[in-house]
Amino acid sequence: MKKGYFGQWGGAFIPEVLYQTFAELNKAYETARADKGFWQQYVDLMANYSCRPTPLTFAENLSQHLGGAKIYIKREDLNHTGAHKANNVMGQGLLVKRMGKKRVIAETGAGQHGVATATMAARFGFDCTIYMGEEDVSRQRPNVFWMEKLGATVVPVTDGSKTLKDAINEAFRDWVTSMDTTHYVLGTVCGPHPFPEMVAWFQSIIGMEAHKQILAQHGRMPDRVYACVGGGSNAMGIFQGFLDEADVELIGVEAGGKGIDTDQHAARMVGDRAAPGVAQGYKTMFLQNSDGQMLDTHSIAAGLDYVGVSPILTDLADQGKVRFEAATDAEVLEALTMAMRTEGIIPALESAHAFVQAIKEAPKMRKDQAIIINMSGRGDKDIFTIAHAYNDPSWKEFIVARADEYRRQETGDRV
Repeated sequence: MKKGYFGQWGGAFIPEVLYQTFAELNKAYETARADKGFWQQYVDLMANYSCRPTPLTFAENLSQHLGGAKIYIKREDLNHTGAHKANNVMGQGLLVKRMGKKRVIAETGAGQHGVATATMAARFGFDCTIYMGEEDVSRQRPNVFWMEKLGATVVPVTDGSKTLKDAINEAFRDWVTSMDTTHYVLGTVCGPHPFPEMVAWFQSIIGMEAHKQILAQHGRMPDRVYACVGGGSNAMGIFQGFLDEADVELIGVEAGGKGIDTDQHAARMVGDRAAPGVAQGYKTMFLQNSDGQMLDTHSIAAGLDYVGVSPILTDLADQGKVRFEAATDAEVLEALTMAMRTEGIIPALESAHAFVQAIKEAPKMRKDQAIIINMSGRGDKDIFTIAHAYNDPSWKEFIVARADEYRRQETGDRV
């Protein structure tokens, strides 16, 4: 297979000006991958800084409530910064140190990758700029606040749909003009080679841990593993632990938004709106029209509204190794409520997509079977979106009261 390709997908469609930068990155990555000491350095860093290994929690209450398979939850929400994103950025941070660069840039949608990158930059002493679609800045304000307090510059992107796709475009524009001193910390298993392979490598720590943990707790492999899919980094992370297990079914759950029969979703592998294309440096399935123009996307989860999907996952789907489903916004809120009420955990809206499909399928399975849900992140970041979706009156009163308080402070009126 040609380097950087997964079946017919992937590649590195990059401007000539970035050729030497990618050659340098490829060399650093290949050297690190061949160095067992580097991986151990990475594992030690994550153990001491980011709560790895994260637990595999037996969801006893949820399992009993649904009455079917035993449900286990891989707790990436307990990773430092609240999501799986730290795995990739800390690994890339070690590579940046090897390359001797002093500045990092990143794109972010849900903000978790942005917070993780800003955290990594603070930890290693790098300058940091985060590009984020203007719409995502608005709906993920808590994460924007923390990025800025960690020392990063957050740049709202006003082009296009003002979401993740546009943030990636802007980050690449920056990189073209600053490549000598800057590394682009791409956040998912997309983009030009070596990013899909490299990000998948760092995220594979999830699957390595889960493989050992399920054997220790359940005594054998799970029957199914569920993960949400935007770009696909958390899914690839856990799937890699079970790709060689023939009897384990892998299920990726995309953003069904308002329904895949509408134009308000981000399902690339489910439905008929996506087609093969080349954009943002690689070939995969993109949501696009007949002229090849990228379509607008929608999801209640800011991290799942990307227009493309990992070329690795696209190839795995071609091979029949991953099944794809889609969860609607309404289903996500129902699954979120069930997870909170039965287990006392608060999945991120992205992660709740995986819960939706697991909740649908677990009751139809035998009680001696087991499934794993990869909980890629926690829902703290989504409090504004969730409270609005629940139409919570006390939350509205709180926001109005706090806004009035700030307004009085700004005007000097203490009455």
